[in-house]
Amino acid sequence: MKLAIIFLCLLGLALARPDTILDFEGEDHEHEQEGDAGDKVEGTYSWTSPEGEEFYVKYVADEDGYRIVESNAVPVSHDGVAADGNQGSFTSDEEAEK
Repeated sequence: MKLAIIFLCLLGLALARPDTILDFEGEDHEHEQEGDAGDKVEGTYSWTSPEGEEFYVKYVADEDGYRIVESNAVPVSHDGVAADGNQGSFTSDEEAEK
């Protein structure tokens, strides 16, 4: 009986965690991705430039496409627009205006 309870607890913990799709760490590069492949994934990757500067990108990829949510590697436009996860969304304000 105790073995069955332990098994059910472990199964519950395994099901409660997001699926790790990718977890890579190299000398100057890291990439982690979690979610449901082919449906929705969230991830982050980072690298160190030859000059020693560290860069990162946090992203989401789902039915609305691949979008950068936060990054210090993507430049901010001259009018202050930065990556916020809304760029490239297939569900744009155009549909709301109809």
